Amino acid sequence: MHAPLKASRPADVDPQGQDGYGWYALLVLVVAYVFAFLDRQILNLLVEPLKRDLHLSDTQVSLLQGLSFALFLSIAGLPIGRLIDTRRRITILGCGVAFWSVMTAGCGLARGYLPLLGFRVGVGIGEATMTPSAYSLIGDYFSVRRLGLAVGLYSMGAYFGSGLALVLGAQITAAVPQGMVDLPVLGALHGWQVIFLIIGLPGLLVALWVASLKEPRRTDTAAGGLSEKPSLGEVAAYFRANAGVIALVNLCVAFAAMSLYGLAAWVPSFFIRTFGLSAAEVGRTFGLTIMIVGPVGSLGAGLLGDALKARGLRNGRLIVMSAGALCAAPFALAAMTAHTATAAFVLLAPTILFLTLAIGSGPATLQEITPNRMRGMQHAVAVLAVNLIGLGLGPTLIALLTDLVFRDEHRLWLSLAVAAPSLLLVSSVCGLLALRPYLGGLDRLRSRSDA
Repeated sequence: MHAPLKASRPADVDPQGQDGYGWYALLVLVVAYVFAFLDRQILNLLVEPLKRDLHLSDTQVSLLQGLSFALFLSIAGLPIGRLIDTRRRITILGCGVAFWSVMTAGCGLARGYLPLLGFRVGVGIGEATMTPSAYSLIGDYFSVRRLGLAVGLYSMGAYFGSGLALVLGAQITAAVPQGMVDLPVLGALHGWQVIFLIIGLPGLLVALWVASLKEPRRTDTAAGGLSEKPSLGEVAAYFRANAGVIALVNLCVAFAAMSLYGLAAWVPSFFIRTFGLSAAEVGRTFGLTIMIVGPVGSLGAGLLGDALKARGLRNGRLIVMSAGALCAAPFALAAMTAHTATAAFVLLAPTILFLTLAIGSGPATLQEITPNRMRGMQHAVAVLAVNLIGLGLGPTLIALLTDLVFRDEHRLWLSLAVAAPSLLLVSSVCGLLALRPYLGGLDRLRSRSDA
């Protein structure tokens, strides 16, 4: 599977003076990120047929959506992060894209809950290569003054992918028969299995495209020179010195992500159960909302953070994070308690906008206090926190509230109304607590560069 990816190895380049190639490489990374979220989120539109055909509870479905996927994504991310800091990043990412695409297609061949769970674990392991590789590469493709914009543009891929999963899934759901489908060689498959195959296999072409990129030369933008590979002891010393601020920034993003992933996982079922909409209707409307509003918030996070820093607020990105989470909370509550589907859809738009402002500010915030050769590990830790807490616990928390506390799947709206705003308030507090320690992190990195 990986042989084609290693057959051609473009020479290392220094694209920081070649803006055209940097933007081209960013386009490829965004497309890969779109496919990552497409493969990850398509399951959210298939909850009801999965429950019906495999006789699952909300909690079992939530493990497919979140915990099993996120747990292995997070665990695999740490050694992969170290590899990213010491090995050729393009090769690692190309292999990862190929692997998660095969695993997504494998979900379409699963005949029971446990095999499906296993394939979802595989998707998580493959996707563990995506974000740490991309952020490390972006840091070398672009200068500091364009970092916020580049990261914001990259982060847009998550929302295009999530929205596309719903919109494309809605179209495929409407086209694929709801019963059994007979396919050559594969035999009789459920409609949801066919959808996994359709979504997963094109990712192999994306893997080849990623593998064709030129590896950028590693430079330390803070120090202005080539960076040397740090020892594990140096990495550990950096994390010890910055443990407090790293924890608070990651928790700020993680609790916001917990709210966002919980909403993304269960909003389709919320509309189906509460207002009687079809999966196709929900997918088209909610998917388009995410595709339009999410990128605006993600790009806005980078631009607002850059603007505040230009005005002398060195912790401006953290201010954007904390304010975004705080502003999202009342809209989330109003959306989940709305009396009509139209009102709920309208209120979800500002909810997602402010959520993406909070989450989209996280990567550049961490990057600014991290030496170049430690960014892969730093972002692997961030991926662990965001995915283990956000993706791993967000959907499951809401499912547990529905199954064990309210004991009625039609009270899903109440689970969402309780969980989403509460998590956002906690996120905002974490961001506020990080404001002063973050300045210390910036000063320590400057001292390291001057040494």
